[in-house]
Amino acid sequence: MEDDSQRELAQLVVVRPDREIATTQKLPYFVGISATTAGAKVLSMHLVVVPPGGHAEPHSHCGYETGIYVLEGRVETRYGPGLRQSVVTEAGDFLFIPPGMPHQPFNLSATEPARAIVARNLPGEQEQVVPYDPSSE
Repeated sequence: MEDDSQRELAQLVVVRPDREIATTQKLPYFVGISATTAGAKVLSMHLVVVPPGGHAEPHSHCGYETGIYVLEGRVETRYGPGLRQSVVTEAGDFLFIPPGMPHQPFNLSATEPARAIVARNLPGEQEQVVPYDPSSE
């Protein structure tokens, strides 16, 4: 049974992403659920848009897991040491990225943006991103 303090804190929050934030990866993120917007303790969810022909900067996520659900488009994600491995995801696919895995997504369309929902077990709006130099491995 919940105690009174838990009941007082529990609430539903609707978030309409109305602003884009700049990211280290140089992709537009639209803020969704975070500690700031919804009081989340261990979760965040955002919308990311990869512009036509665009890509993120190579990076890894420091200390948290990331789940991605592709809404629109086709994205090639290069990953692993030297970014020598590759996987293509498209609308309806999920992608799991473990902590510390170097990766770099590329939108395979030159004319249409790719859109995806990004969820992670980190409640901040800004990710803890570590830039990655593929030539280092």
